[in-house]
Amino acid sequence: MFNIANPEDIKAGKVTDIYFERAINVLRAKGINKYVKVEFVVKKFPGNYQWGVFAGLDEVLTLLEGLPVTVKAMPEGTVFRANEPVMTIEGMYLDFAVYETAILGLICQASGIATKSARCKLAAGDKIVVHFGARRMHPAITPMIDRSSYIGGCDGVATPIGAELLGIQASGTMPHALILLFGDTLEAVKAFDEIIDPKVPRIALIDTFADEKFEAVRIAEALGNKLYGVRLDTPSSRRGNFLAILKEVRWELDIRGFENVKIFVSGGIDEEIIKQLNEVVDAYGVGTTISSAPVLDFAMDIVEIEGRPIAKRGKLSGEKQVYVNEKTGERIVLPANKKFNDEEFKPLLEKVIENGKILKPPKKPSEIREYVLRQIKNLTL
Repeated sequence: MFNIANPEDIKAGKVTDIYFERAINVLRAKGINKYVKVEFVVKKFPGNYQWGVFAGLDEVLTLLEGLPVTVKAMPEGTVFRANEPVMTIEGMYLDFAVYETAILGLICQASGIATKSARCKLAAGDKIVVHFGARRMHPAITPMIDRSSYIGGCDGVATPIGAELLGIQASGTMPHALILLFGDTLEAVKAFDEIIDPKVPRIALIDTFADEKFEAVRIAEALGNKLYGVRLDTPSSRRGNFLAILKEVRWELDIRGFENVKIFVSGGIDEEIIKQLNEVVDAYGVGTTISSAPVLDFAMDIVEIEGRPIAKRGKLSGEKQVYVNEKTGERIVLPANKKFNDEEFKPLLEKVIENGKILKPPKKPSEIREYVLRQIKNLTL
């Protein structure tokens, strides 16, 4: 058996923290159940982050559909700031209390991955970024990781299951294992070209046995116009000045008339390395830094009970609305019952579930991705 919770376990509340179960038992025994409003907020982002990308709403809708609750949320893919509620739930507390752990898990990790993906894509600009990080996480959550990386801005994903979910083709070149088993890079590349569908770009991995510059030239001269690109996954112990190596490869290809051959890099890539290499690299395979991205530390807090504003210390009571001026980027958080009629500002939280009925089904991942890319184009890392 795999060590995973299946959808029935999650729906049954089996993944909750035990103290919620105990609280529920106490409240039921004492006959206490009140109408509450709760909100989901990040008070502080990881590291030097100034913004996040909200993701995971699609699975929250799946979890809460059919329950007697009302949910308001920012559209999935919305860029948000610290102390802005991205979602609120209202209903009788005991109707959804058991799901707090699951809801937080769904949005904390997905949002963390989407945010890191957006940061990498922002650093890369118009260069290609492909998510390669499935191997670093439990395979059961590969679809979630690939989806979150894609809606955050990645141009592609490496696994067939992730690509199928997204309606795209899986991206990938060839592993070192193929070259090692052939015993020669060129022979492996020739076999790949012979066997694999011609629609798949011919991208040769050139760091297995020999110097990348000489392997790049050797492969380019052998494949000619069939060669789409070369990939460097050079180990850190061999990299030295990686940018200098890449410039050398580019020079040697160009001087021989192979200006059309793209340069791909992978292995330990993050947004800071992308910024360093972007002048010469055409595409990036980004793995661990996305799949194991720091989660965004959402908390779920009660902000109203029976219509009365109330919150624990350190939190602001009362339901809130977030407004954004899409022209200037200015943002305002106000009490939800306060009228704010400035036409320049758009409210971000909208009703997505009413009494258990989904009002706004999730958008296609490609639409969410385009929404993210529009928002981040004027942001900074």
